[in-house]
Amino acid sequence: MPDSLRLAVGTLTIIPVGPIGEIDRWMAARAMIIAPLAVLPLALAAALVGWSASMLGLPQIMTGLLVVGALAVGTRALHVDGLADTADGLGSGWSPQRSLAIMKRGNIGPIGVVTLIVILAVQAVAFGVISHTIRGAVAGAAAICCSRAALAIVCRQGVPAARRSGLGVAVAGSVPVVAAALSWIAVIGTMVLATTLLGRWWCGLIAAALAGAAVLILVRVCLKRLGGVTGDVMGASIEIALTLLLICLAV
Repeated sequence: MPDSLRLAVGTLTIIPVGPIGEIDRWMAARAMIIAPLAVLPLALAAALVGWSASMLGLPQIMTGLLVVGALAVGTRALHVDGLADTADGLGSGWSPQRSLAIMKRGNIGPIGVVTLIVILAVQAVAFGVISHTIRGAVAGAAAICCSRAALAIVCRQGVPAARRSGLGVAVAGSVPVVAAALSWIAVIGTMVLATTLLGRWWCGLIAAALAGAAVLILVRVCLKRLGGVTGDVMGASIEIALTLLLICLAV
């Protein structure tokens, strides 16, 4: 477990974790399963940024942008980069090989740019809305942690890697299906508790259902278009799940 935790923390945050032993399939699976716990310090830090900015009287949109910026810094913008690359690859309409090549490039295309603008803008607005109270900030932190459970769905057994090399190869297909299902059940419970703090517990059920369905659809599309998933797809799944969870919290 210590190596799996270090793998999860070192991959998903900028927190230094020191050397990690040889990565095997079980270590990779455990790292993906405990991903929500690995980002807890980052989630609490983002919640603190949002609540503090709100207490200082900053406009909601400015507060939300600061939270989004803090998350980008705390994750090396890894998931945001994955979202842009995935949007460019899937939106290209080319063959799987050409689409994967587009996703591997270091630049970003127009589809990726528009996707980032829309997703990050929605996240910023939602964070700004919910961060004006301590309960809302805590609910936002819960959404950040829960969004990382998308990795268990994307990396479940039966979903292959689209490439033979890269970050996704080490973890793709490593998580048992039962563990992935239990991870999302935990998300449902957590989001219900989070939305109970805001007075609408049933919004948690809707949030978890929408986010889970969106991740499953993304995986299905990637299997059809790319033949599997990549590290970029994993990052995109996190950002998509987080956006839908935040929308429901804002409501």
